[in-house]
Amino acid sequence: MIDFDTIIERRGTHSYKWDDPGQGRDVIPLWVADMDFPAPPAVTSALSARAANPIYGYTFAPEGLFQAFIRWHLRRNRWRVERDWVVPAPGVVPCLHYAVEAFTREGQGVVVQPPVYGPFFRAVEALGRRLTPNPLIRDGMRYRMNLEGLETLLDGGVGLLILCSPHNPVARVWDPEELLALGNLCRDRGVVIVSDDIHSDLIMPGKTFTPLAALGEDLAANSVTCSSPSKSFNIPGAGSAFAVIPDPEKRDAFRRAAERMGAMDMPNLFSAAAAEAAYREGEEWLEEVKSYIWDNYLFLEDFCRRRLPDLRVHPLEGTYVVWIDFRGLGLSAREMDTALRDARVRPSPGEIFGPGGEGFYRLNIACPRELLRQGLERIAAAFPGTGK
Repeated sequence: MIDFDTIIERRGTHSYKWDDPGQGRDVIPLWVADMDFPAPPAVTSALSARAANPIYGYTFAPEGLFQAFIRWHLRRNRWRVERDWVVPAPGVVPCLHYAVEAFTREGQGVVVQPPVYGPFFRAVEALGRRLTPNPLIRDGMRYRMNLEGLETLLDGGVGLLILCSPHNPVARVWDPEELLALGNLCRDRGVVIVSDDIHSDLIMPGKTFTPLAALGEDLAANSVTCSSPSKSFNIPGAGSAFAVIPDPEKRDAFRRAAERMGAMDMPNLFSAAAAEAAYREGEEWLEEVKSYIWDNYLFLEDFCRRRLPDLRVHPLEGTYVVWIDFRGLGLSAREMDTALRDARVRPSPGEIFGPGGEGFYRLNIACPRELLRQGLERIAAAFPGTGK
């Protein structure tokens, strides 16, 4: 068994999550989506071995990395990826920018489905495209895509749709039927889908992940799948990702867009070592960390039921971030933000995820349980009347 209970001190390591100068040293950060767990031992060993050679020159992605990535998806997702389809990249967010540049023109619409990961909005707006929101529909405690509304949007000069699968922050794992309906709508209207699958390995009990591109050659030909080991194995600082693009014309367009935006076909040498080791030897670690995260979710559910009954915890189907409805407190966004800040705990406010996020917070629960307990105790202290 791997020890996920020990709290490792991250302050003073230039951690974006822990060392943000604006939050103070005594804050418990439950916002940035990286884990407070050590990476798989195989990753640490691979990095140490590479660091032992004292020359850190330019490098290229080794063939072993591509093969490890391909075998991973075949074994885990029953998705047969061809070697020629795979384009390495420094991260999933750069891939989104390359796709917007490659498949749309200035002023053209790009669909996003809020509440959703904030960089989706920035990738559209930074390149002068028209942000076209198709908000998710909340049915009770579960979200679904608004396919009826999307059909109208796609007829209005849209060139691209950015899919989050699984969805961050609402933690939905899309069913194959939902993905097929979405894929068919976009394919029939010539709208390319770029799918951010960065959380696809973090699927919780009772759910199964399906890549959209695995649902048929026609859907694969109309899609770009962005994948990465960074969330799965807690190596986001290593900067490793892949774009899987089966259609050769789209693949060429994507590569040309990346070149125009300054991308170089030379990965960080440590990221390549970490990613290959993770895909080859990190599966046991991944299954153990998923089990620990699921137990953290059950702990969170029970805590809120007993101590914070005015909060509504959404089901965790995938990812390690939990979407929580705080609106039952009857407070304004400013009042809630102030109370949490004074309690020295920091979740992600829902507003940063766009329309539909108001009154919600996203909590990262990929941390030692004692740290999660301390954070929840501080939230309970911020709203002392909720359990009475």
